Amino acid sequence: PEATVLHLSAWSRAIHKTFGHKIYNLVARENGSIVGILPLIHVKTRLFGNQLISNAFAVYGGPVADSDAAHDALDQAAEDIGKKLNVGAIEYRNRSRLRPGWPAKTESYATFRRAMGDTSDAILKNIPRKQRAMVRKGIKAGLKAVVDQSRERHFAIYSESVRNLGTPVFPRSLFQNLLSCYGDRADILTIEHEGRAIASVLSFYFRNEVVPYYGGSIPAARAIAGNDYMYWALMEHAHARGFTHFDFGRSKFGTGPFSFKKNWGFEPSPLAYEFKLLRDQELPDVNPLNPKYQLMIKTWKKLPLPIANRVGPFVARGLG
Repeated sequence: PEATVLHLSAWSRAIHKTFGHKIYNLVARENGSIVGILPLIHVKTRLFGNQLISNAFAVYGGPVADSDAAHDALDQAAEDIGKKLNVGAIEYRNRSRLRPGWPAKTESYATFRRAMGDTSDAILKNIPRKQRAMVRKGIKAGLKAVVDQSRERHFAIYSESVRNLGTPVFPRSLFQNLLSCYGDRADILTIEHEGRAIASVLSFYFRNEVVPYYGGSIPAARAIAGNDYMYWALMEHAHARGFTHFDFGRSKFGTGPFSFKKNWGFEPSPLAYEFKLLRDQELPDVNPLNPKYQLMIKTWKKLPLPIANRVGPFVARGLG
């Protein structure tokens, strides 16, 4: 029950195809039946270090198992692999604490999840008044949502968005591989205004949940509430597909995206990222708020988009 769409083998297969990082999808068995899983990805770069992560490039991960014995077996197998690879640390990106004895980061990120509503009217009504007004602004502006067969439109919007945030973009091949590996569990929804694509999001679908994961918009979308309209349209689209819950993903405490999701009526639930330190003496800190990355971020925001898109994937492969 604790497994997420990011525990599916499709995720690690797409990461391996894109970046070449070695994957270790561990399975615990009892009497021939699967009683636990632990997806691990080995990320080793000069810039960001050497780690074994569950799950790398993902917001969720960590072992999911039916018993303490299965959890312990997966932990031990992960530690054995980590020592063999000479990693600094093993990281579990859990929704909640699993290993109280391990050092953890519990005050960095929160996730936002809730039911959408049983009908289209209920979905709109469940959005707080101010954000509902923004959605209606987008409707009045004539915005249109389409399931997009063009990955290029999504990539153009997404790459510009992350450049503007000072973040290296992932390569086009990542999105192609994710869509290929996930099949009908993933799609792209693009928002158009007068025939022009202004916002786009790649989402995943698992059990009863839709998970918008890689989204962005161009600056022109702000004046016509493109982002608000996009997330409402995604709720409508997911509801039509039979999904009932919306996972707004993680955000760092005290940031703009964190406030945006709260304004949508979602309550934050702190995530627990746990670490087994092997060679490292302190917790890894690869995140955009780390002061040592601030100069890089400021510089990246000023790069021309073609250069950012060319250089970004070489940097992004180590972000994990």
